[in-house]
Order: sequence, then C-alpha cells, then structure tokens
Amino acid sequence: MERQGDINILALCRHGERYILVFRDSQRDDALRTIGRWASNPELSFSWHDAAVLSQRIRQQAIDQPPKPKKWSVPWAWLFQQEAHRG
Repeated sequence: MERQGDINILALCRHGERYILVFRDSQRDDALRTIGRWASNPELSFSWHDAAVLSQRIRQQAIDQPPKPKKWSVPWAWLFQQEAHRG
C-alpha cells in the first residue's frame, strides 16, 4: 500500500457549531473544496472569511512541512563507520 501522507486535522468552533477537517496531504484540494461548500451553505454560520482563514492555514501547512526523508536516508559515511567499529 502506498503512503498517502500525514493526516492533517483542522478545526473551527463557531456559534456552537464545530467544523472539523481531517485529510491527508494528498487530499488538500478536496479539503479546500469542502471549505468552499461550507461557506456557500446559508444554513451554516461558516463564512467566506472563515473559509479564507482555514484555506490559508492549509496552504501554510503545505509550505511549512519539511521534506519527507527517503526510506533509506542513512548517510553512507555513517554506515561505513559502523562497519569499521565492528571489526
């Protein structure tokens, strides 16, 4: 199974309502669309300002995340040193 990225959780509590997004890194576009649907629903207190704030958080999370290390990212020099100490 291929890894889809970390799980992200974003929440907003407003006027007794809770809006919680749980999504993987690969689902950021879906999360942004969901925020837009919430903002366009007149039955919810979720506003376009709320959508802008949460959208900015999602985009900022993507920028702030450090690159994921490769599966085997141990430096060769370190491996060589470990082997030398065994002998």
